[in-house]
Amino acid sequence: MDAELTVAQRVALWTTMVRIRAFELKVEELFLAGRLPGFVHVYTGQEAIAAGLCAVLRPDDYLFSHHRGHGHAIAKGTAMASLMAELYGKRTGLCRGKGGSMHIADVAVGMMGANGVLTSGLVLAVGAALSAKMRRSGQVAVALFGDGASNRGPAHEAMNMAAAFKLPVVFLCENNQYASTTPVTYSTAGRIVDRAVGYAMPGYRVDGNDVEQVFAACREAVERAREQHQPSLIEAQTYRLAGHYVGDPQRYRERDEAEPWRARDPVLTYRRRLLEAGALTEADAVEIERRASEEVAAAVRFAEESPLPNAAEALDDVYAGVGVEP
Repeated sequence: MDAELTVAQRVALWTTMVRIRAFELKVEELFLAGRLPGFVHVYTGQEAIAAGLCAVLRPDDYLFSHHRGHGHAIAKGTAMASLMAELYGKRTGLCRGKGGSMHIADVAVGMMGANGVLTSGLVLAVGAALSAKMRRSGQVAVALFGDGASNRGPAHEAMNMAAAFKLPVVFLCENNQYASTTPVTYSTAGRIVDRAVGYAMPGYRVDGNDVEQVFAACREAVERAREQHQPSLIEAQTYRLAGHYVGDPQRYRERDEAEPWRARDPVLTYRRRLLEAGALTEADAVEIERRASEEVAAAVRFAEESPLPNAAEALDDVYAGVGVEP
C-alpha cells in the first residue's frame, strides 16, 4: 500500500468504488427490465480508475469522459439522483433528459461531458487546457479514453498539440482490452504507453485494477500538469467485466476469458486489502455498502417520480442566444 495515503483516504477511495459499482449494477438491472430507454454502457470492473483519478483532482479541474462515463461522473462529484434521472430521460436529469447515458454532463463539478463520438474528449480536453493556461487559472484537464480510441487520428493530434503547446492536460487510457468487440491484441501494435515517447511526454503504465497505483500515477501527472504545464499519458490496464453494452451477447469472448479478471475485481480485492491492513472493519465495510445501496435506491425513486420533459422544451439549452433573431 502507498505509505503516503492515510486510512481516511484509503477508505474514501474504496467508498467511491463501492458507490459506482452499486449504481452500475442497478442500471444493468433496470435496463434489462425495460425500465431505461436507449442503450447503456456500464463501468463494472473499471471503478479503480475513476476513483483514483478523481481523488487527486480539484472540483474546478476539467474531466472529459466517453460513452462509459457513469463512474467518471460519480467519482467527480455528480449527484446520483440527477444522473439516474438523466438515464431515465427525465426533466430533472443532468441534461434535462436530452443527453442520456452516453452524453451526461455536469459542468458544476467539472464533468464536462461523456461523449459517444470516439476520441472527441481528447481534443476538447486540449482546448480546455489551452484556455486554463491562457487564463492562468491553475486548472488541469483530463481526457479519459479507451484502447480503441487510442488508435484514431484525433488522439494523436490532441497529444501532439498538448506537448507542442505545453498544456496542462493528462491523457488517461482505460485499456479494458476491447474496442467494442475487437480485442486490443488484434487492433493495437505495441504498447499504448510507449506512444508518449513520440510526443516527448512522460508515460505511465499502471494496474488499472489497483486504485492506489492509479492514484499515485495520476497524482504525479496532475501535479506536473498544474505546476509545469506538461502533459502526460497514462495507460491503465483493466478489464470490462460486463459486455460492451448491457445485453451484449459477448460472442467475441472465450467462455472463461473473464475469470482471471473477476478474481482481480478491483472493488473486492481492495476491500480485502483494507480489512487485512486494519484500515477497515467488516462492520464498517458492510455499512458503507449499505449506504451505497440506499443512495442508489433513493436515486431510482427520484428518477421514477420525476416528470418527463415537455415537448415545448425540446430546443431549450440547444442553441445559445447571440442577440440575433432567428
